[in-house]
Amino acid sequence: MLFEVVTKKNPLGISADEYMKRLPEGVAYMSGLMQQGIIEHAWVRVGESGALCIFNVSSHEQLLKYLYENPLSAHVAFLITPLVPADVLDDKNITGFMHEAASEETVHQ
Repeated sequence: MLFEVVTKKNPLGISADEYMKRLPEGVAYMSGLMQQGIIEHAWVRVGESGALCIFNVSSHEQLLKYLYENPLSAHVAFLITPLVPADVLDDKNITGFMHEAASEETVHQ
């Protein structure tokens, strides 16, 4: 399953300086996911403090596991959108896919 994940810094409970000191930990974690093929694409959002990533995982639960294991997860807001390849838009399975993806909370703030 593919998911678009947009991240935005949300440094609750820590100063902006502390967030910037810890940012390399989060970047290293995400780089590891890219090397494993879990993140297929990643872009820095210019003018924003965040990124847009495409995750390829087996389930929404697996996606949340990867997101919450990020050392900065408590200080990042996630906007998650399930993606469906265009070639399956006519497939009967799309309804099941959409119900599964929508069955869980998709925003963490």
